[in-house]
Amino acid sequence: MKRREFIKNASLGSAALIAPFQISATATEKKIRIGLIGAGWYGMVVTKSALKTGNVEITAVCDVDSEHLNSSADEIAKLQGKRPKTFKYYKELLEVKDMEAVIIGTPPQWHALQFIAACEKGLDIFCEKPLAYDIREGLAMIEAHKKAGNIVQIGFQRRQSAAFGKAKELIGRGDLGHIHQIDARIHYIPSIRDTAVQAPPTSLDWDEWCGPAPLLDYRPNIGHMAWRLEKEFGNGHLVDWGIHHIDTIRMIMDETIPTEFYTRGGILELKDKITTPDTLTAHLGFKKAPVVWQHRLWGAGDPNREFNNGIFFHGEKASLFVADAKMLKFQGGKEAKSEEIAVENSPMQDIHVAKFVEAVLKKDKKLIDSTPEDAFLSTATVQLAMISYDTGSLVRWDPAANRIIDHPEAAKLMARAYRPKYKRP
Repeated sequence: MKRREFIKNASLGSAALIAPFQISATATEKKIRIGLIGAGWYGMVVTKSALKTGNVEITAVCDVDSEHLNSSADEIAKLQGKRPKTFKYYKELLEVKDMEAVIIGTPPQWHALQFIAACEKGLDIFCEKPLAYDIREGLAMIEAHKKAGNIVQIGFQRRQSAAFGKAKELIGRGDLGHIHQIDARIHYIPSIRDTAVQAPPTSLDWDEWCGPAPLLDYRPNIGHMAWRLEKEFGNGHLVDWGIHHIDTIRMIMDETIPTEFYTRGGILELKDKITTPDTLTAHLGFKKAPVVWQHRLWGAGDPNREFNNGIFFHGEKASLFVADAKMLKFQGGKEAKSEEIAVENSPMQDIHVAKFVEAVLKKDKKLIDSTPEDAFLSTATVQLAMISYDTGSLVRWDPAANRIIDHPEAAKLMARAYRPKYKRP
């Protein structure tokens, strides 16, 4: 299954078959006026989830691709009965009067600047994961959030998975015994688009799309949808998709951030097609149990295909495999009999966005499941794992000081230089 189809099914799954997710106990017909920054595929996924609550009006949309901008505005008009204002630049959108919140659905290189600008306007924010492109950006975003005191939800929707919630319950009550090791993986075969350098679509301002990141020669395999495996934009499969499993592990195990990282891999089969590893093994030194991440973007993946995407929790009494809507428990001992545990396929994306909408309506930060501070820990974890890969070395992290220990080469990678016309926060 292709990545785009997989995520659509996982995040929206049964959502199309159920009634719109209702905000609980709001007793209000108030509609939050929201602006959408970045109107591509996933920006619209989040927007549609917000509209399902019945408590949202999308008042403005911005995108540096005029085709995305116009098609999304037309679609929103059909969904809500009113066409939003349209802008090319996010700074123009942020000047719209009476707007209360924004959805940030742009690629990671843009998150920090847009997030901080929205904080300075006092707006509440739903921002897609990862929190930031690099670690220093993430820390600056946390400071902006603290100063603004606004309501922010980061897009780790798997925190709403019934399966992962059940796993937390089973592990918490000791059904597996002490957890000694955790293995996570997402093996899949990406669809590689055209890699030839060419002129960007006439509708796309490629310079502005790249933003503070390096201005690379345009080719379709690093543009819309395909940027995730480009180092300068998505920084690879672990940072883009694997981060969901790392965040879920942290939630289930009540972990913070590892203190040691050792990552190895390479581009073995997709040379000259992608710029991030198609093969990766990362050892993450969490306090309670070590985590091993693996991915292969080629071959057969796991010989048993049902284990291609998910997390194994290995305990002294039993092991548990968990995916978005699947749980298998393996008893310890020589026979290791398996038992499937029934779990529902919950509409994670809809629930996650609805909680943000409810938090904004009620002005209640306690309803938020993924704060910038917590999202930073998951984001920095995968960023540090990639710094280990990039330096080919062990990286040690001081969580109290938010710094890499005794490794100047690795420490330099905590923040990349911006292009001259952009200023780092």
